[in-house]
Amino acid sequence: MRVRRVVGSLFGLVLIALATWPATAFSLAGADGFSIAPMLEKVTPAVVNIAVKSHTTVHNPLLQDPFFRQFFNMQDIPQQRVQMSAGSGVIIDAGRGLVVSNNHVVKGADEIMVTLKDRRRFRAQLVGADPGTDIALLHIDSDNLTALAIGDSEQLRVGDFVAAIGNPFGLGQTVTAGIVSALGRSGLKIEGYENFIQTDASINPGNSGGALVNFQGQLIGINTAIIGPSGGNVGIGFAVPSAMVKAVVRQLADNGEVRRGRLGVEIQDLTPDLADTFDTPAGGDGAIEGALISKVLSGSPAASAGLRPGDIVTGIDGQPVRTAGDLRNRVGLLPVGTEVRLEVLRGSTRQMLLARIGR
Repeated sequence: MRVRRVVGSLFGLVLIALATWPATAFSLAGADGFSIAPMLEKVTPAVVNIAVKSHTTVHNPLLQDPFFRQFFNMQDIPQQRVQMSAGSGVIIDAGRGLVVSNNHVVKGADEIMVTLKDRRRFRAQLVGADPGTDIALLHIDSDNLTALAIGDSEQLRVGDFVAAIGNPFGLGQTVTAGIVSALGRSGLKIEGYENFIQTDASINPGNSGGALVNFQGQLIGINTAIIGPSGGNVGIGFAVPSAMVKAVVRQLADNGEVRRGRLGVEIQDLTPDLADTFDTPAGGDGAIEGALISKVLSGSPAASAGLRPGDIVTGIDGQPVRTAGDLRNRVGLLPVGTEVRLEVLRGSTRQMLLARIGR
């Protein structure tokens, strides 16, 4: 399996044959007939194209050989090369001119240009970026912007219809449609905090930072990565869920960075064998879920809250915790000082503990 970021180069534009959306018509409440065009007319002005100019240092590969340099008495003089790349972004606050994109789209940029659907172009400033979630926040100075309303990704279900909007291969704004294929995808090892929405809506290089919207016209994800042996779409794309985007953007707007909190625990997934060891009952559907606390650090927020090794965290602030990754993602996106309610299973007893996130 090869996971690729989906930022695209403006050079070497590749034209590929894309699989077309099936011709079967479906009813969409609030739209004219069987089209999502009315919804797209409202949301596409909020999706922008991003052009990034950066400089890279290039070395002559022959001069990397010490024998070659000595024999020809030549010095390796690095050359600066201008590199152009393309991606996408989404306006989330029209009044303040805030645009969200991917960190890997703008990383190392010397210049960031944002082009709106109406062809207006603006130089953007980087407000802040978070490599852990691959989210970046930009600012443009402009009036008459259109922002995209942020929906609740926690309410998504597998099978929900979605549309991906972005700038694939630098072609310009493009819309594709599909469904939510899976939720809570992790283990791709492309980000520190992974909780991806998986979709079969066509996502290609250049779609990075673009919008994944539901058919109500709400932003429910930021398109980030694809699995594709040739670098093109094979029906497996990934988006950062809007719940994670909101938490990161809030801190980037306030601090210019994400100041991650911690509980002070070591955790692992709850397996059936571990559940038997700790005499933990399965859930109502027979599933065994939760984050097992294997160690509590002395003097940590977890210790102050009363957490113990062997406890199983099954929820945080009313949201279920199914894996160790769930707990890590939720805690890691909370500002320092936030008080949280932890639902804990200790043996066969369920408890509610209060913890204050530390630094």
